[in-house]
Amino acid sequence: MTTLEVPFLIVGAGPVGLTTAQLLANAGQRCVVVERRDGPQRSPAAHVVNARTLEIFRQAGFDMQRIAGIAAAPADAGHVNFVTRLNGTLIGRLPFERQGDEYRAITPHPLRNISQHRLEPLLSEHVRTSPFVDLRYDTEWLSGEQSDSPSDNGSPRVRCRVRNTRSGEETTITCDQLLAADGAGSSVRKWLGVEMIGPAGLQSFVAIHFRGSLREYTAGRPGALHFVMDPSAAGVFIAHDIDRESVFMVGYDPNTESVDDYDNVRCLQLVRNAIGDPHAKVDVVGAGAWHMTAQVAQHLRVGNVFLVGDAAHRFPPTGGMGLNTGVADAHNLVWKLLAVRDGKAQPSLLDTYESERRPVAEANSHQSLTNAFKMVMLAEALGLAPGSTTADLDKALDDPARRDAIDDGVAEQATHFDMLGLQLGYVYETPLNTGTAKPLAEIDPTPFHPSGAIGARLAHAWLPDARSTLDLVARDSTTLISFGSHPAWATAVTQTGGRVRHVRVGVDVVADDSWRTICGVDGDGALLVRPDQHIAWRAENLPIDPVGALRHALASTLHQPERKP
Repeated sequence: MTTLEVPFLIVGAGPVGLTTAQLLANAGQRCVVVERRDGPQRSPAAHVVNARTLEIFRQAGFDMQRIAGIAAAPADAGHVNFVTRLNGTLIGRLPFERQGDEYRAITPHPLRNISQHRLEPLLSEHVRTSPFVDLRYDTEWLSGEQSDSPSDNGSPRVRCRVRNTRSGEETTITCDQLLAADGAGSSVRKWLGVEMIGPAGLQSFVAIHFRGSLREYTAGRPGALHFVMDPSAAGVFIAHDIDRESVFMVGYDPNTESVDDYDNVRCLQLVRNAIGDPHAKVDVVGAGAWHMTAQVAQHLRVGNVFLVGDAAHRFPPTGGMGLNTGVADAHNLVWKLLAVRDGKAQPSLLDTYESERRPVAEANSHQSLTNAFKMVMLAEALGLAPGSTTADLDKALDDPARRDAIDDGVAEQATHFDMLGLQLGYVYETPLNTGTAKPLAEIDPTPFHPSGAIGARLAHAWLPDARSTLDLVARDSTTLISFGSHPAWATAVTQTGGRVRHVRVGVDVVADDSWRTICGVDGDGALLVRPDQHIAWRAENLPIDPVGALRHALASTLHQPERKP
């Protein structure tokens, strides 16, 4: 058995684990990433990559041109269809999020449909180029214990055993922090004994992966998702690549059958039946089971072990929030780990990972579940119930008296595919906005209004040099964005001892006054922004004592005692 010591061990090399590794590597921090699979994802899985995730990828330094190159074109993936069968009657059609270029006014990267089995290899390739990342596929996490030997921040270190699944060789890895990104069935979470809170086993599906073009069957109405409502062919087509590769999701009862009952012959029949063409030229690659839950871990942190991504929360797919919530978990956590490790923050800052991210996960879980339940409204409008037949659906569609109810049923699904407010508009509750931040459970998921509220994501605006205002935020320290050349702010930054990066709008960079208005500050005001691009503090105008005000804001943000002159 070999031994290894490293500051950070990441279990899981999906998009969340790889993003975590990249953020650590950007700060020059070594990490080992272990993944029991033999390489990146090969089969279609998650496909919705929302605006906030793409913004995080941008800040992390991933190649955004390459990521854009593997995304489905909005013309093909910008809508959702509700149909009798894929080549049958169109029941209703909705836009899939706001993917048009006009939305680049509020985000540099609107949502895209990017299949995980195309995204993950790209992220993996990028991460592997870093000398700070030791990425080990074919490596299974076996066990862990939090030792009595403290790390630099005084917390217990974590000793883990991992095993190479090819050679059988075991390695003991001792780390300061263990970051569990090992998915919904997280072995690390089970070792910790952390319970999942919320309903399990809501519904089970067989995901049939097949190759072939669906374009001829969707002519004039392409889309990323196609909900087949005919009871004799019900399911959902996910067009990962409308010309080459898709998945058909069909419900099944795990109490009466298993995924092994779905061989290629049966799967081919199901797919062709849902398409509406018994001779459709498609080839089944395989099938896998998927069980829908809506759960959030009781705790996201136990000592120096942190749960991120699906290890921390499991959502229904209705909304595509799983991968995206996980990437934002990593973004929130890593800067705090680095600040504590560098001595810029007290260890108690790490407690805010759970207090900030768990409410977001709960809100996303609730909305995803709500979206799933709303599908029942459309089924009812179509006169569908257990035991319904194709004839029942045809009768409902032919009944003019039902048309308004059907249209309303389709319209009720709109939130499912338009949740920009939930993606970009969540506001963390911090020591500087306690009692003023709107509870996340009360957020309307659709409308998004950028602002300069404490706890909110910094508003995006384009700069003349083609950068985003988000690009002004330092990855390794807090950033003070002031407006004008007011020397008092420069003096205040100097007095922080180099813990703050200073950007002077109107001096160092040029930004339109409309952006300052959105930020809610006057011409002599300022924003203190955390490395994860969320606003830590806002001064609407120049305080009487800017040095003292900035010191207080910084101390509150980093859980540090205030430094006196």
